[in-house]
Amino acid sequence: MKIELVRPTIELKEKAIEYRQEHFKHDELIINGSELFDKIDSYEEWLEKVNNNSKIATVAPNWVLTDTFFAIRKEDNKIIGIIDLRHTLNDFLKIFGNCGYSVRPSERQKGYATEMLRLLLEYAKEIGLKEIHLSVERTNNPSIKTIVKNGGKLERSFKFEGKLVDSYLIK
Repeated sequence: MKIELVRPTIELKEKAIEYRQEHFKHDELIINGSELFDKIDSYEEWLEKVNNNSKIATVAPNWVLTDTFFAIRKEDNKIIGIIDLRHTLNDFLKIFGNCGYSVRPSERQKGYATEMLRLLLEYAKEIGLKEIHLSVERTNNPSIKTIVKNGGKLERSFKFEGKLVDSYLIK
């Protein structure tokens, strides 16, 4: 299971759209960690926002510095997932944490999310972050396992939109 985290590019447009469509075909209209790829129809517009939000000089006023990556399987260059890292947390993001991620439905239960998060934690350490906060719905057992396998410790629990959510800390 060799994957790498790769920043989105125009060359990945078709693979990215195919990735998004697989989520939609499985009635998943929210793609966690995608920096709103699920909401923006134009790949080029989304790519511009992702690129702008990865630089202090161009980050949107209502956003925080964010790195977004596709997880690409090396053997066939298929986009397996998407993951983002928010360098800081504004008031809104304090609920959700520094990171979100999704794995395409046909590639789940294969350890990809655990590896994606592991690789992102390496990157976070490289850029000087000392801890990462992640929030997950209490019923999302696969994601909870991913977080715990990567050293996540339960920090707090709360309700959001009527659902129980647990917040984890990874140092």
